[in-house]
Amino acid sequence: MVGEWRELSIGELADIYDGPHATPPKTSDGPVFLGISNLARGRIDLANSEHLSEVDYTRWTRRVKPQEGDVVFSYETRLGEAAVIPPGLRCCLGRRMGLLRARSAVVDNRFLLYAYLGPQFQETLRSRTIHGSTVDRIPLIDMASFPIAVPASIDEQRAIAHILGTLDDKIELNRRMNETLEAMARALFKSWFVDFDPVRAKAEGRDPGMPQPLAVLFPDSFDYSELGEIPRGWEVRPLRDLTGYLSRGIGPDYIESGGVCVLNQKCIRDRRIDFSKARRHDEFKKPTNERLLRRLDVLVNSTGVGTLGRAAQVWHLPEPSIVDSHVTVLRAALEVDPWFFGIGLTGREAEIEALGEGSTGQTELSRVRLGDLLCLSPPNEVRKQFGVAASQLLERLSSAQQESTTLAALRDALLPKLISGELRVEDPDQFPGSGD
Repeated sequence: MVGEWRELSIGELADIYDGPHATPPKTSDGPVFLGISNLARGRIDLANSEHLSEVDYTRWTRRVKPQEGDVVFSYETRLGEAAVIPPGLRCCLGRRMGLLRARSAVVDNRFLLYAYLGPQFQETLRSRTIHGSTVDRIPLIDMASFPIAVPASIDEQRAIAHILGTLDDKIELNRRMNETLEAMARALFKSWFVDFDPVRAKAEGRDPGMPQPLAVLFPDSFDYSELGEIPRGWEVRPLRDLTGYLSRGIGPDYIESGGVCVLNQKCIRDRRIDFSKARRHDEFKKPTNERLLRRLDVLVNSTGVGTLGRAAQVWHLPEPSIVDSHVTVLRAALEVDPWFFGIGLTGREAEIEALGEGSTGQTELSRVRLGDLLCLSPPNEVRKQFGVAASQLLERLSSAQQESTTLAALRDALLPKLISGELRVEDPDQFPGSGD
């Protein structure tokens, strides 16, 4: 009967599988070696995927071959993370990864994911976690007995999954669109300021393929510089000359709630800013007005091993924010287009990382060395025209980011209420997939 909920064990809802306890040699392409880092807020994130050969794929999927709809999860480190295998993904389970294969007669696979991510089952995971000297882990041998509440009606499960999934699908659609928009902006930057395509075309007597008022801004020959060959009349200048503000963040006074959002090293990855990993600062103890970030600032991780040099531009500021002392803020000078400044700087992470100093255990990037970084400096009008073109793409990206932030907040608010039964779905048989 619709509206009735029952408590079952995970083992009654799904078959549980463990991945191999080893790691195969990696390849540049091929099936995906699915690791813990590929789990991100209920979805599979393939931005930094590892791959394995077809031969090893066959060996690594003898125990279980992940298929569309399976729920994969981490049982060591990052406990509580889970995601559904999307259509068409050929992958194997990496170390510390488990898999739930839903029994379709009793549970909808996508509902199973949301129930796993819901606060009740997350608390069950916390209470059953084994705390080790090096890592915490979920005891897979006992997991089949873990209790989980589900609606008795499959239609109600599917309705709940449809509501939450529609929000997640729109967030994913925005993410993919944003990747395309950013790739287009970066491709344009590379064409103009790395490959110098318009200049080379004019030097060879070819049409540069752009409107004449824009084409005349590019020279038809090259000079040599500290950075190698650059268009004639363009300059090479240290980063500090292009920067109006260059400063490390503060040592925050952390509080649990309220205050000001504080971005840290964990917030900067893959040229993105993840506000979900931010903390809070008590601004009454240490005022932050002069430290508040502005839209289009560039953030650079400035300490650590493996994180130093990561950079991201602030395309969207959901709330007043600052950075901690491990992050450097750079703001374009008034005469420098901020889109040109940001796209250029976030494309040089390896060079920035190489500027770090210190031991292998702790590397640090000083503001002086960062300010010394040599940069190409085209005429202002060229930078401005790039900014016009890039902003048309990246402003759309920013709007989509804001929409996704709103949708994620709505999903996070609905999930615990729907998964607990506090909020009931009227007429669940009217939703797609019901009655199958």
